[in-house]
Amino acid sequence: MSGAGAPEWVIREDAGQPVLVALYLRQMLGIRSPDELPALRGIPPVPPMAARTEAEQDVLEAQWRDFWEMTVEPQGHRSTVPLDLVDGFDTLVALPIEGADELREAILPFGPAAVAFAQSVNARYAKDAAAKPGVSYRAYASAIAEHERQVGRRAHAFELNVQVLPLAQRGVWWIGALTVAVTDGLRGDVVAFDAAIHPIIAELA
Repeated sequence: MSGAGAPEWVIREDAGQPVLVALYLRQMLGIRSPDELPALRGIPPVPPMAARTEAEQDVLEAQWRDFWEMTVEPQGHRSTVPLDLVDGFDTLVALPIEGADELREAILPFGPAAVAFAQSVNARYAKDAAAKPGVSYRAYASAIAEHERQVGRRAHAFELNVQVLPLAQRGVWWIGALTVAVTDGLRGDVVAFDAAIHPIIAELA
């Protein structure tokens, strides 16, 4: 997305199924990080789990964080070993063949439910986006134009990925170097979203 003759800016918006699956698993496994990111709405209660020691939970959290970074920004967080798809998750979860055994075992029971949740949320997002063609572009173009007016220059070239997610709290959070998560309800509120995305645009542009 960019204006004619202006520095190029690219904003990609989605409710990515791999990201949704990763956050679903985060909740099911009781993973705390990233601390500032709220829980998802619409997730069933966490099932009773065999008690883990603190050391076991630390290992699981470290492996999940690596998986999360590879999921959110795969180009910037490449695995040093080959990846292998996990049974029950279609093509949505791939883990390193070494160093992720505990995570692989822990997530196996949640495959079908996690995939179904991600597909449902993604389909709802796609339906909403299709019903309002052009709205996404205008929202970001407006914020960039306002930033340019405030700073008195054209926006620098930048890239931004936006994940629209059913989070339990309203807001915008950085979840990668070039990626933010925004609550679906906030994304649907034109005035509030414009105010929320402007600081993000200002930081990049």
